[in-house]
Amino acid sequence: MAKQERAVRTRRLILEAAGAVFDEFGYESTTIAQILARAGVTKGALYFHFASKEELARGVLDQALTLEGVLPQESRLQEWVDVGMVLAHRLPREPLLSASIRLSADRKARDLFGTSWPAWIDFIAGQLTDAKAQGEVLPHVDPGATATLFVGAWTGVEILATAHGESGALEKRISLLYDMFLPGIAVPGTLRTLDTAPDRGARVWQVHQDQRQARRDRRAAAATAT
Repeated sequence: MAKQERAVRTRRLILEAAGAVFDEFGYESTTIAQILARAGVTKGALYFHFASKEELARGVLDQALTLEGVLPQESRLQEWVDVGMVLAHRLPREPLLSASIRLSADRKARDLFGTSWPAWIDFIAGQLTDAKAQGEVLPHVDPGATATLFVGAWTGVEILATAHGESGALEKRISLLYDMFLPGIAVPGTLRTLDTAPDRGARVWQVHQDQRQARRDRRAAAATAT
């Protein structure tokens, strides 16, 4: 079991290093040597988990669709907002996530192994379909078309915010994106209840972190008691 846990940690370490290097240099300019240096592992360890740079990039893209930190909400539209706002909070702090967007936007990388966009579109379309079934979305709204447009807008906003370099720029701009987007799809009664503040992602993420720490504390207390 200890060996298996080490292997999982090593794989994650390599992925995080690859994400950081891809994010910094792009797919084509990144070398295996750079990833090895960033990860601090041997070539054998890297090739045990990933056979090539392309496989590493696919591994990074697999991390793109993450819902970590998003808490269940009674309002499906609020939960959709939270997905985007938590991601906006995490992306500048987590190169592995940021790299998945850079790889998706990189034409050369896209031609080799596709993008994370279809998975995001399908997921968001599902959220909007559920919200529509709950009466939160206007009857004329097409969840699939809306999801496609939103993923394109979100990606463009992220690229511009990253280029701008201002602290907190992504959270502010994604907040504005929701404020511009939601009046066209949400029923008025639901719209008035939605929290799209720039710090929404940070607040939801902190609650998630606090809950995770509480679970760790309970496990530690239980282990001590036995």
